[in-house]
Amino acid sequence: MDISKDSIEGMEIEYVDISLLPFVNEDLEINGTYPAAVEAFRKKIEDADCYLFASPEYNYSVTGPLKNAIDWASRPPNVWGDKAAAIVSAGGNFGGGRSHYHLRHIGIYIDLHFINKPEFFLNAFESPPKFDDEGVLTDEESKQRLREVLLALKAFSLRLKGKLSE
Repeated sequence: MDISKDSIEGMEIEYVDISLLPFVNEDLEINGTYPAAVEAFRKKIEDADCYLFASPEYNYSVTGPLKNAIDWASRPPNVWGDKAAAIVSAGGNFGGGRSHYHLRHIGIYIDLHFINKPEFFLNAFESPPKFDDEGVLTDEESKQRLREVLLALKAFSLRLKGKLSE
């Protein structure tokens, strides 16, 4: 089961590439507009119903590129606001968990609403292997846990929109 291709009814997952975003720099903001790559990114964020953050942990925090992307989309007007989000990570011992907590702190300021449970931290280096040589998640228990996160995110997003089910 490839969670990005197997459907959760009513949910579509789109990978958003943040590698093309320049470093945040107010000098790049001209007459209330942003560079083309930033405008395209902000539009994707604004149009999304909810967000799934999947990122490793660097130095007990989120990665520099992720923080840069968050900052661009929070520039006026903040396009993250009042939407549901979830966090998943894979890494060493704690599976990237410390980055979750830092991202939750960032989310407070930009008005993101994270699901509280279930949490998804995956120790990617313990046996048996969790990923194949292509980086595809192969561990069935982890896939089920990831699916539970996505179902909770969908339900929370619908609740925030005032829809109990769809």
